[in-house]
Amino acid sequence: MVSLRKTLIAGMIGNVMEWYDFALFGYFAPVIAHLFFPSDNHLVSLINTFGVFAAGFLMRPVGAAIFGHIGDTIGRKQSLTISVVLMAVPTFLMGLLPTYAQIGALAPILLTLLRLLQGISVGGEYTGSMTLLVESAPPARRGFIGSWIPFSACMGVLLGSGVGALFTADLPHDALHAWGWRIPFLLGIVVGGVGLYLRRGLAESPDFQAVRTIGEVAPSPVREAFANHRSEIVTAIGLNWLNGAAFYTIFVYLTTYLASILKFPLGSALTINTISMAFLGLLLPIMGALSDKVGRKAMLVAGSSGLALLSYPLFRLLTHDTFEFILAGQLAFAFLIAVYFGPLPATIVDLFPPRARCSGLSISYNLALAIFGGTAPLVATYLIKETGNILSPSLYLIVSAMVSMLVAYRMPMPTHAASLSLPPLPHATTDQANP
Repeated sequence: MVSLRKTLIAGMIGNVMEWYDFALFGYFAPVIAHLFFPSDNHLVSLINTFGVFAAGFLMRPVGAAIFGHIGDTIGRKQSLTISVVLMAVPTFLMGLLPTYAQIGALAPILLTLLRLLQGISVGGEYTGSMTLLVESAPPARRGFIGSWIPFSACMGVLLGSGVGALFTADLPHDALHAWGWRIPFLLGIVVGGVGLYLRRGLAESPDFQAVRTIGEVAPSPVREAFANHRSEIVTAIGLNWLNGAAFYTIFVYLTTYLASILKFPLGSALTINTISMAFLGLLLPIMGALSDKVGRKAMLVAGSSGLALLSYPLFRLLTHDTFEFILAGQLAFAFLIAVYFGPLPATIVDLFPPRARCSGLSISYNLALAIFGGTAPLVATYLIKETGNILSPSLYLIVSAMVSMLVAYRMPMPTHAASLSLPPLPHATTDQANP
C-alpha cells in the first residue's frame, strides 16, 4: 500500500505539472491571438491561434509512438521521466518569445514549433502515467486508482486556469499584453523541475516487471499493437472521441467563447472555469470508485447519454449574461463529464495486454485527442463563424457523445483476472492476446 501511495503521488504530481504547462496556451488564447496573429477580425485571429493549439495535438501521435516504445521496451518510469523535461523547456521558451510586432511572421512560426514540442511530450505523459497507476492497482480498485489520472490532469489545468484568472483579474490590460502573460509560461521551468524530481522516485509497474522477467519484452510494440490489436485501438479511439471533444470544448475553449463571442469579462470567465474544474476534480475519484461497484460500461453509457441529451440546453444556459447562470451551466457539464471520465482510464488500459499496452494505449488515445480534442476549439469557432449561431458548438458535443455512447454500449468488458494475466507469447493469436 505504501508503494502504491508513493507511485500514485509521484505520477499525479508530475501529471499536474505537465498539464499546467500544456493548458496555459488555451487560457491565454485571446492575448496570444492579439500579439502573434493580429487581424481586424478577432475571429480570424482566434482561428489562427487555435490552429496552433491544434497543431500541438497533431504531434501527440508522434509522441505516443516514441514514448509508447520507450514505455514498452525500457520501462514506464523512464518514459515519464523524459516526458516531463520535454514539456517544461518549450513552455519556458514561450515566455521569452518576441511578438509579431517585434519580429513579424517569425513570431508565430517559433510559437508553432514550441507547441509541436509540447505535443510530442504530452503524447507520452498522460497515457504513460495512466498505464503505470492502473497496472500498480489491485484488480478491484482499478477504476478508483485510474480516476486519479484525469483528476491530476484537472488539477494541472485548474492551476493554469487559476493563474490565468489571477493575472487577468489583477493586471491592467496593457500590462497583461506587455509582459504579464509571459510569467505563467516562465514558471513552467519550475514546475517541470518539481515533476522531474518526483518522477525519479517512481517504482516500475508490476505488469512491466513481469513482462521483463519472463523475457517477453516486445521488440517492436508499436508494430505489434497495429498487427494484433486493431479492434482495441478502434474501440479506444471511439471511447476517447467524447473525452477530447468534451474536455477541450468545455474547459479550454469555453473561456475564450465567453470572453470573445459573448463579451463576458475574461477574468470572470476564468473564475467560473476554475470553480468548475475544481468541481470536476472532486467528482472524478468518486465516479471512479463507483465504477468499481456498478461497472464501468454502465457509467460510460450514462455519462455519454447525458451529454448527448443535455449539451444543447446547457449551452443555452451559458448564453445568459449572468455569472450564476453561466456557472450553473458549466457545473452541470462538469458533472456529466465526471460520470464519463471516472471509469475511462481503467477501461482503456484493460483493453490492451501488458506487452504492447503503452504503445496501443498511447497511439489510440492520442489519435483521438489529436483529431477530436485539439481541434475542438477550432471547430467550435469555425461553426459559429459559418452558421452565425452561437449555440452551434453544442452540435459537435452531441455528435461526439452519440458516437462514444454507441462504442461503450457495444464494447465487451474485459475481466480483472484477464487484464492481469502474463503477456502473450509472440505466437499467440489476437484472441489469446486480448486481456
